[in-house]
Amino acid sequence: MDIDDIALEHLDGDQYELAELIGIEGYKKLVTNYGGGFVYVCKADTLMKHGRNAEIRSKFNGYNYRELAKEYNLSEKMIREITSDKLKEMKNMPDEEQLTLFD
Repeated sequence: MDIDDIALEHLDGDQYELAELIGIEGYKKLVTNYGGGFVYVCKADTLMKHGRNAEIRSKFNGYNYRELAKEYNLSEKMIREITSDKLKEMKNMPDEEQLTLFD
């Protein structure tokens, strides 16, 4: 028997449930690439966290920690961690009213 010959009816238990969930072709790819090993599947929250953090950074103005914390149901400390890189960038930008050496 070859991997291409495997069908749902050849599987049982967790393997059947997994193949039914992702489809038999997806299951075959999973077995071919990861069979015998352990694969970590992150929570949906983790996947969505990256987009949420990017959105928080885009709304951050340097002062609105509390508002963002309330809006995203996070602590101010967490907002500070998420926005720390953007705050550094903002601090390194010249003031709009500041003259440069070449003005």
